Amino acid sequence: MLVGILVALIIVIVIVVAVIRQKDFVIEDAPKVTVTSPAFKINGTIPIEYTGNGEDISPELRLSKLDDEAVSLAVIMDDIDHPLAGVYNHWLIWNLPINQVIPAKIPSGEQIAELGNAVQGTGYGKHRYRGPKPPFGSHRYKYHVFVLNKKLDLSADTKKAELLTAMKGHILQYGYLVGEYPGK
Repeated sequence: MLVGILVALIIVIVIVVAVIRQKDFVIEDAPKVTVTSPAFKINGTIPIEYTGNGEDISPELRLSKLDDEAVSLAVIMDDIDHPLAGVYNHWLIWNLPINQVIPAKIPSGEQIAELGNAVQGTGYGKHRYRGPKPPFGSHRYKYHVFVLNKKLDLSADTKKAELLTAMKGHILQYGYLVGEYPGK
């Protein structure tokens, strides 16, 4: 009897996890912006200093051919191989000034004065970059970059879904960079 209850409970848990697992996304209907980094190659290994096992600093991101109408930039960084969540958000930042380089080592905090008062939302429960630190196995991390035609009026308590909703209709360009980091 107890074994039957445990089996039923496991089946329910598997179904719930499958239903709530987030899926990775790509914005298909926006012109592309190329995203690269001097820290790692496309689909390459993310160096330890940019991870939770190292200095936990954001890498420099480089953008090419920005739209002349661009007003601000936004970045979402996700673990796209999370074993339970499917996709797990690590970092949100928006209202970055238009520049072909998003600098490395963006400091923690809700608002970043040195970056035109860019706002960091609550990715990973923090107002800061939280780098890769998979508990086991190798995980891929995706740095989504959005070129927007406006600044967003959102509080620092904004989460990923709210940011994505606020950007709808304002995305001039979109691109991403994927890197990989091995777990323990």
